[in-house]
Amino acid sequence: MPSNNKNIRKSVSNTPNQHQVKAKKHLGQHFLNDELIAEKIADTLTLNNYNTVLEIGPGMGVLTKYLLKKEVTTHVIEIDTESVAYLQANYLNLASRIIEKDFLKYDLNEVFKGESFAIIGNFPYNISTQIVFKTLEMRDQIPEFSGMFQKEVAQRICSKEGSKVYGILSVLTQAYYEAEYLFTVPPSVFNPPPKVESGVLRLTRKADYSLPCDDALFFKVVKTAFQQRRKTLRNSLKTFNLSDSLREDSIFDKRPEQLNVQQFIQLTQLIDKDM
Repeated sequence: MPSNNKNIRKSVSNTPNQHQVKAKKHLGQHFLNDELIAEKIADTLTLNNYNTVLEIGPGMGVLTKYLLKKEVTTHVIEIDTESVAYLQANYLNLASRIIEKDFLKYDLNEVFKGESFAIIGNFPYNISTQIVFKTLEMRDQIPEFSGMFQKEVAQRICSKEGSKVYGILSVLTQAYYEAEYLFTVPPSVFNPPPKVESGVLRLTRKADYSLPCDDALFFKVVKTAFQQRRKTLRNSLKTFNLSDSLREDSIFDKRPEQLNVQQFIQLTQLIDKDM
């Protein structure tokens, strides 16, 4: 086995068809160069309830090649023109499914036409939370989401109430998805190596992910509460101009990190009735 690993890693650093793409700092690029980890990330997909996968930021395709082996249709979205040219030259069977756009700005239904698809990727740290928020906006179409983040961000998404890192991202994501922290990835397997560890997680959409409250108000309550996370909800939610009788409810004695997702839903219901 060790000799196979060595050969695999050697094949990554000596690509036969095209020159290596240079990582661009302004795009937050850190190219994964460990085939074993790439395959492990690809295998985090369960392939349940969808036939299509979208990889964000494929770079030179180290993860892509393992996705292409699976019984799903793989699309990739990449903003870096040099990476796009590399993929077009080296992955001919993928060429028609390369989307040269900015994931955060592009209307994905120009390609997916309302169908379900999973998301996967080695996400640039600088836009990773925005990727999650866009996924939440498209939750009706995204039953599964798997990928690599800065370790602290991945832990934050998966953390439970009472944790110091539990916050807006934790509550909003876990309202609709089951979040699992899967494994940690060291800086040494990237080029260039980042200054921090990475973490891989999987989000699986809940069987019943429709909230029994107004979604927009739920988002607003959660975000407002955590803007002053050290204060009790009675103080952090003052801008809602709640009635004195509601403010006497014991839930307002708590700080936001003490509430689980279900309690935030109940809080939203209370506020909605009071407005």
